[in-house]
Amino acid sequence: MNSFITRHRVPSLTALILVALWALFTVCSPETFLHGRIYTAFMSTIPFTAMLAFALTLLIIAREIDMSFPAVVALGGFVFSAIFQATNSPLLALGCAITAGLACGILNGILVVYFRIPSIIATIGTQFFLGGLTTVLADGLALSIPQIRDSWIHTLMVGRIADVIPAQMLWALLVIFLLWLILSHHVFGDNVNFIGDNPTAAQVMGVPVERTRLLLFMLMGAMSALVGVFVSLEMSSWWPNQGQGYMLLVFASVFIGGTSVLGGRGTLMGTLFGACIIGILEAGIISAGLAGFWTRLIYGVTILVSLMVHSMLLKQHIGSWRRLLFNKV
Repeated sequence: MNSFITRHRVPSLTALILVALWALFTVCSPETFLHGRIYTAFMSTIPFTAMLAFALTLLIIAREIDMSFPAVVALGGFVFSAIFQATNSPLLALGCAITAGLACGILNGILVVYFRIPSIIATIGTQFFLGGLTTVLADGLALSIPQIRDSWIHTLMVGRIADVIPAQMLWALLVIFLLWLILSHHVFGDNVNFIGDNPTAAQVMGVPVERTRLLLFMLMGAMSALVGVFVSLEMSSWWPNQGQGYMLLVFASVFIGGTSVLGGRGTLMGTLFGACIIGILEAGIISAGLAGFWTRLIYGVTILVSLMVHSMLLKQHIGSWRRLLFNKV
């Protein structure tokens, strides 16, 4: 029952909210939302939020959470930029950055899985630790890598296809496709859903609960570091607080997309639509003539309304199934 609601109704509802917002903004600001440049801008920024949100969705389905990913984004971007400056090798820099992200994921996984520290507490701690470590390593200074624009990795990862479509959008679509295959058609995805439904029952059934959770934290760490690389490539620079702006955007994308805050229920497609909603909100708010400080208020209202609608939808379907079962009995 929950699987049906999650896979079909929730993404459809989130898509409907997205279309309604787009229509509203188009009516209020046609000169902005009927011009192609705004959509090129969306395709260059939304993928970063979306890729983080995809990995976080799997983690939350398994009843865990990661508050440290903004620091890992900054660390991944720093490792990439520093290694590239030192060696002029983009491939080595990329490999080192992803390795650093995996190490951060392993650290979080060990604290949560083996030391039994609640994930929200453990990852708040590692958020401060990793953020501080990155700032110390960088001596508090930003790094500029303008020469990266002449390398193949810039073209491959953030170049413009036909001078219009940012390559990062295609990477985000590839990420959601691969994670969807894993979540829906692989035993690992079944394990994630089993753990989210009932960790104790999953353990009894032979599901490798500890290993699955550790791998999810590693995935989140690697994805965060990769996004740090994407942002550094897009901006041709790195700065110490590079990942701090993503916390609210990513969590909003996940929960607007219908993923349950209690775990056990979530959908990648809903998260994608949620990321698009969050991505267009700020542009729509400013284009409508409101000051930028309205953004957080409207973000909060959108999140709360989405959570209430998803909750009512779930209760409605639970009630319908109970009545159906009662009538059969």
